Amino acid sequence: MAKFRFQDLRIWQLAIEIANELFDIADGLEQKRLYRFAEQLRGAGMSMSNNIAEGSGSSSKKEFKQFLNIARRSTFENANILLLLNKRNLLPAKKLDKLLDSLDYLCRQITNFQKTLK
Repeated sequence: MAKFRFQDLRIWQLAIEIANELFDIADGLEQKRLYRFAEQLRGAGMSMSNNIAEGSGSSSKKEFKQFLNIARRSTFENANILLLLNKRNLLPAKKLDKLLDSLDYLCRQITNFQKTLK
């Protein structure tokens, strides 16, 4: 089986793990007929790993850094969505705290990785 460069990147692996958890939350939102919330959460969740993967195929470090910046910004989008879900009593505080910690860690790891691309 072919293997892509991004699959070895720890930041991509972390993004996939978080996205998987976000998809579980989105599945629960759909059961409550909150389709827009579910769709937004899935899209923002996929954006992190998608942009890391797409950027890894760039022909320049500068371009890769731009994709990493988009992935990093998606961590903020996900944090915002999760905070709103918690405010609406759709996400327990314990789950919110765990996911915010994971998103914060991923964000810092993306930033550190960007610095290595100089």
